Amino acid sequence: MSDDATLVITDIKAALNSADEEAAQKPACFLVVGGELNGTIFDLLDGETVVGRSPDCTIPLEFQGISRRHFKVNVFDEEVKVEDLGSSNGTFVNNTKIEGQVSLSKGDMVKLGAIALKYLPKGDTERLTYDKLHEEANTDGLTKCYNKTYFNNRLDLEVKKSKVTGNPLSLVIFDLDHFKHLNDNYGHDAGDFVLKEKAQLLRDHGIRKGDIFARYGGEEFVVLLPKTNLKQAFEIAERLRKLVETHDFIYDGKKLPVTASIGVADYRQGVNTGTDLFKRADSAVYKSKQGGRNQVNFFRA
Repeated sequence: MSDDATLVITDIKAALNSADEEAAQKPACFLVVGGELNGTIFDLLDGETVVGRSPDCTIPLEFQGISRRHFKVNVFDEEVKVEDLGSSNGTFVNNTKIEGQVSLSKGDMVKLGAIALKYLPKGDTERLTYDKLHEEANTDGLTKCYNKTYFNNRLDLEVKKSKVTGNPLSLVIFDLDHFKHLNDNYGHDAGDFVLKEKAQLLRDHGIRKGDIFARYGGEEFVVLLPKTNLKQAFEIAERLRKLVETHDFIYDGKKLPVTASIGVADYRQGVNTGTDLFKRADSAVYKSKQGGRNQVNFFRA
């Protein structure tokens, strides 16, 4: 065998081993097959996962033919069992209506209403392909934050959850100050550098696990904060503002002037949709800009 062929085989083995190691860190999951959620992945963590139309379900699916609490999944070690919760239309595994608990195996299709969920066990390498496709569809190419479409879907969902559960929910919107001037004075490459550097800075030091961080458009970023009240959100926003203000954005040997104007709002009376919450936080951003920029304001009715 030639040296080149040996190197190719070695590279393939290394790639396969790397994929196996990456997959081993992934929990079991459901993959949505078909419909507008096609390709969406829902992790199945140890314990109980409830699937249904209610926003307080672990996996909320607001579609026709799905009951508020349709079925549950119990995960214990490597064993995964599904059980119908008295739904109106039943739960089907591989087109058979289930009674009692049914164990799932790789590739089993769980159907409820018009939604089909493909089961992939813990550590399955097939999942990596879907993870990559999901990431490409839902993240901003430049900053690697979530994109506007993904954020808007999550915003609507989290507002619905807060309506049901009464849990607090806050939104932070921040806009880079004088970003057009920065592009005009230093070039668009410098502007792209600032956007990427800022996104990484906040991911590393300002965004908590469970927060939804997205690039909404241009120089505007958003952070959705589940289970976070207005006071806590204001403190987080102020920390983000200081991170940006005190960070040295050095491009082509020059320190670039970068600050942000930030607005904060929370779920409360008068907020019925994600759009309502966004408009409130956006008006607080405007207040920060009018007040001299590089500051945080919260929405006041």
